[in-house]
Amino acid sequence: MLMTAEEYRESLRKLKPRVFINGDKVDSVADEPRLAPGINAMGVTYDFAHDERYKHLMTATEQSSGKLVNRMLHIDRSAQDLIEKLEAVRLTCREVGCAQRYLAHDSLSAVYQATHRMDEETGSEYLPRFLNYLHRVQDEDLSVGVAMTDGKGDRSLRPSQQANKDVYVHIKERRKDGIIIRGAKAIITGAPYMHELLVMQCRNMTEADADFAVCCAVPIDVENLTIISKPAGRPGENAAKFAAKYGQSTAVAIFDDVFVPWESVFLAGEWQYSQFLTSTYATHHRHSCIGARAGFGDLLIGAGVMMIETNGLDAARHPHLRNDLVELIKIVEGFYACGAAASIYGFSDASGVHQPDGVFSNVGKLLMASQIYDMHRLAHDVSGGLIVALPGPDEDHNPETKGDLMSMLQTRPDVPYDKRMDVARLMQDLTTSDTAGWMSVISLHGGGSPEALKREIYRYYPLQERRELVERLLDRGVLAVDDETSKNQQPGRCCPVGCQIPATPQLAGPPTMAPIEAPLADTKIKQLPSAAE
Repeated sequence: MLMTAEEYRESLRKLKPRVFINGDKVDSVADEPRLAPGINAMGVTYDFAHDERYKHLMTATEQSSGKLVNRMLHIDRSAQDLIEKLEAVRLTCREVGCAQRYLAHDSLSAVYQATHRMDEETGSEYLPRFLNYLHRVQDEDLSVGVAMTDGKGDRSLRPSQQANKDVYVHIKERRKDGIIIRGAKAIITGAPYMHELLVMQCRNMTEADADFAVCCAVPIDVENLTIISKPAGRPGENAAKFAAKYGQSTAVAIFDDVFVPWESVFLAGEWQYSQFLTSTYATHHRHSCIGARAGFGDLLIGAGVMMIETNGLDAARHPHLRNDLVELIKIVEGFYACGAAASIYGFSDASGVHQPDGVFSNVGKLLMASQIYDMHRLAHDVSGGLIVALPGPDEDHNPETKGDLMSMLQTRPDVPYDKRMDVARLMQDLTTSDTAGWMSVISLHGGGSPEALKREIYRYYPLQERRELVERLLDRGVLAVDDETSKNQQPGRCCPVGCQIPATPQLAGPPTMAPIEAPLADTKIKQLPSAAE
């Protein structure tokens, strides 16, 4: 069943999570004004699956069940799946800023891969258990929040070394019918208006940390779970032209001895698989983040063009404005190209899940994370100072000030004063408000800090192969050494499918999918060969 936005909102009314916002207990998440922008944003991912213009991107057939599901809950099986997921994320995020649901896609894919590997290597039965969960989530078209980032406590200490172990979620008790988990998870996007939380550990664990190696699913209104949330976006603010309608909350989840039945447990102390689960999720998620922030970039580019026009200027006639727009385009399409490359050069592991290429995913995310502030700077440069100096919207209706503002702040005769103000306040909302700060920080740290990205690039990149390339180009024996330990063997090098000669992707002919009709810019639909081809 594919829900609509209204059906999604109605489904939230059936749940009774324990949620607090700014010290207030929320009685009904679906009817709480401070969460409305987040629920609106989630609703777009539901309605687009029914929209004839977008359903080819927003739905997919789940191979393990043969059923049509929302793209944000689909398990990728090919390069075509990856590129369409990337496009779907960009499509939704250019509409709402942050669509959240791609987090579910990324976590479900990683847990699928990890449970398959555990079953194959240890004889466990996690995968059938997870498939039952996956199919239920897909069949009911649920929204799943990812509770991954722990409180972490003293960052210099491992989980098992913390004075207060509750700063990491851990298994407190094992029972015949399930486990009891306790601890805190932080920075959960959209937590109050999820149907379920998928709990995952956030780092590699050692044997001493085995109780902290846990992955499980819990209903959002499970007993002893408390959600402490920020408002979503900037609800109720007249100046928030974007974030009053669309935004996302972030929340802390307190697990105060929460019971989880075994059928909802997918990792319970198998610390040896914690790094695989964490890094696999990170690769999927960084790939999705590229599409998400490209969608945000589309908003900045479109708003920048409109600001130039409403200021009475023409980018084609003013090189500095044209150059700023081109620089902004270069940044957005540059990191997005890494996402496309990660899709094309991805690989299928033993589980059959198609995973994005690790180097391109991490390079794209690193480019985006390090250039998000440049994106804002360029948007500011083409906009001028009006976006922060403009009086509030209430003055537009003040009879004592409205006339003067309309006459003195209007530019071109064909651009009404109120339209110029709307565009300026939209740019202000996107780039100078607390919403803009939120977007910047989640772009920098969401899905992993720049340092984590650099570690993964080093781990995935075939440095030894590049070294051997140069050695072959030199005379044989020039670089030869008797002591093999002196060679750079790149400790920790992760080569998921073994070293092999790179294959050039075979692209299909002309695109067969209908073009997307979007308000600000065209997305790029790429048709790759199907699995059958």
